[in-house]
Amino acid sequence: MLEIVFKDGSKKEFSESIEVREIFRKLGVKNACAGKLDKKLVDLRTQVNFDCKLEPVYFDSLEGKKVYWHTASHILAQAVKNEFKYSKLAIGPAIDNGFYYDFDLKSNLNKEDLSKLENEVNKIIKENLKIERFVMKYDEAVKFFEEKNENYKLEILSENLNKEEHVSFYKQGEFAELCSGPHLLSTGEVGCIKLLNSTGAYWRGNSKNKMLKRIYGISFQNKKQLKEYLENLEEAKKRDHNKLGRELEFFTTVDYIGQGLPILMPKGTKVMQILQRFVEDEEEKRGYLLTKTPLLAKKDLYEISGHWDHYRDGMFVINSDDKNKDVLALRPMTCPFQFQVYLNRSRSYRDLPMKLNETSTLFRNEASGEMHGLIRVRQFTLSEGHIACTPEQLEKEFTDCLDLANFMLEKLGLKDDVFYRLSKWDENNKEKYIGDSEEWENVQNKMRDILDKFDLKYEEVDGEAAFYGPKLDIQIKNVHGKEDTLITIQIDFQLAKRFDMQYVDINNQRQYPYVIHRTSLGCYERTLALLIEKYAGALPLWLSPEQVRILILNESLYEKSKKLKLKLGENKIRVFIDNRNEKIGYKIRQAQLDKIPYMLILGEKELEKNSISVRHREKGDLKSMKIEEFINLINKELSC
Repeated sequence: MLEIVFKDGSKKEFSESIEVREIFRKLGVKNACAGKLDKKLVDLRTQVNFDCKLEPVYFDSLEGKKVYWHTASHILAQAVKNEFKYSKLAIGPAIDNGFYYDFDLKSNLNKEDLSKLENEVNKIIKENLKIERFVMKYDEAVKFFEEKNENYKLEILSENLNKEEHVSFYKQGEFAELCSGPHLLSTGEVGCIKLLNSTGAYWRGNSKNKMLKRIYGISFQNKKQLKEYLENLEEAKKRDHNKLGRELEFFTTVDYIGQGLPILMPKGTKVMQILQRFVEDEEEKRGYLLTKTPLLAKKDLYEISGHWDHYRDGMFVINSDDKNKDVLALRPMTCPFQFQVYLNRSRSYRDLPMKLNETSTLFRNEASGEMHGLIRVRQFTLSEGHIACTPEQLEKEFTDCLDLANFMLEKLGLKDDVFYRLSKWDENNKEKYIGDSEEWENVQNKMRDILDKFDLKYEEVDGEAAFYGPKLDIQIKNVHGKEDTLITIQIDFQLAKRFDMQYVDINNQRQYPYVIHRTSLGCYERTLALLIEKYAGALPLWLSPEQVRILILNESLYEKSKKLKLKLGENKIRVFIDNRNEKIGYKIRQAQLDKIPYMLILGEKELEKNSISVRHREKGDLKSMKIEEFINLINKELSC
């Protein structure tokens, strides 16, 4: 007898081996995409022959959507093979907002090609082809792909599978694909597919490999869901900082300067300055000491820290081929530089915790395909800090770092948009890290205990730790659903030893401190990008680079407007004058498009009454008021 336990705690016994879909049928479960068998995602066609826990997975969950979207990627692959006879298949995963498939094609894809493929995709859906899983021996699988001249599949086979194992395939009609699944039961279960765009993508993300054609798509259960998605996608495009940030002149890029090297224009630079001053002032209140360290160093420094062995591919190295010069590298982080402050003299437990912060300019050699606007760049600015502390101080200092991060998120209005991740090491890939298993488990448990005491909801992910210790990553998604780390707090139990950073404890014994690596706001460029998207360019008043725009009715009022600007400036209000020879209606529309919080309309009538007409970007016309009254209005809003 088999005993199966369901999510609600109920149990049911079955006399013999049974498929997941049959179990769900007997229970009256409808519309499941897949099942979760002892927490592992499985096909509905999976045979159950042991006691287990089982729950249905639906389309309304991300796991369910990914089963659905992975099936759609196979339908796309079949359509491409039908339309382009000599195409070769690479990979086609489900992602968080749909799916893509990479193909080796002889020609570029245009809108007409995508339209033809979409028709072919929908034809395959209507055929309602049964999707079946089967296995081959490794040698048979190699022969199968050799006959089809599918060299990318052969490469995947040679690198990722044990040659003595059976290889998993999924088949629909005449099309068969190397895949571990799970998938839907037939192509007809996919309601509709929309192909979104086509781009280039290097095989394996490596610029040394061939450029392939990547097709992105999305699929849903019905056309209503697809319509809602496409409408949301259009709204996301409007908010995309890469478009809006350029239109509002926050930043620009220039081809001959280089990819991932944005030029911050006056508006963007002003917001960065506001954020930087806010962060540094708040950190000073919390006991941090500001440092300023070099932007580059000899490789010797990075060899001590371990970055040379574990992070060199992500660094910009200088003079590496010249034996007569020092090998230098632009810094990808600040920690080994700030450690020199600690090492400047002997330390006692009375010196701890030592809290150092820096607004750091850093350089990382990001892959070209990963870069996007201000979110992922090659030169960026970080609100970086390092805390050397005793084991007894670790919990409080880590908690204080988390409190600071949450304070910053609250002030920026991003608190409800983030989620938390405990990033652990991968015990199956130990060469990526320094330290032994016992040390890693000990520190990961310490971090977990702290997070649990903070009553924080978080997920645990293997393989995302820094090479020297686990970390709490505060994650966020941009308008397109792409996930990135915004803020990170790391516990480092290794680098103090590598740099011989010791202190004398209360018993006059020499000890190594823990080091907490943390950011309070994260990368300023990324934060600016997310703020542009969050507020659709209409930043909160305290962050707006231009808080007030004075609109004059005619040129004769320009001198008077300058006096008004001076008075507002004396009250630390950021103000500009629009003195163009344009109609007032045009100036108002332009100020609205520029997302200016307040517009002050200045005419002869207002001058006679010693007042100004006030307009708000959202509320429209406000009453006329004295200048002092307006200043009080602004200051009241800024104090909230």
